Amino acid sequence: MISIKDVEHVAKLARLELTEDEKELYTKQLGDVLKYVDQMNEVDTSSVKPMTQVIDFVNVMRDDKVVYEYTKEELMANAPEAEDGFFKVPKIN
Repeated sequence: MISIKDVEHVAKLARLELTEDEKELYTKQLGDVLKYVDQMNEVDTSSVKPMTQVIDFVNVMRDDKVVYEYTKEELMANAPEAEDGFFKVPKIN
């Protein structure tokens, strides 16, 4: 199913240098993985509903509530440098 040429190609894409022994080992291991995937594809899953979570979560997030709104002056007081009412940051080239 998987050839040594396939393993060499993947190794080249991943910029890996493999020995001949490693190429043979990975050829067998990747072939075993693909056989297992084929075996799983034979299982009838037509009655299984798709899911995104193992446990049903309704909503784990709290409501967004404004507790205190800072004024612009309060926020700008934290700025190391400001110019015309905005944060001044170093130029990025």
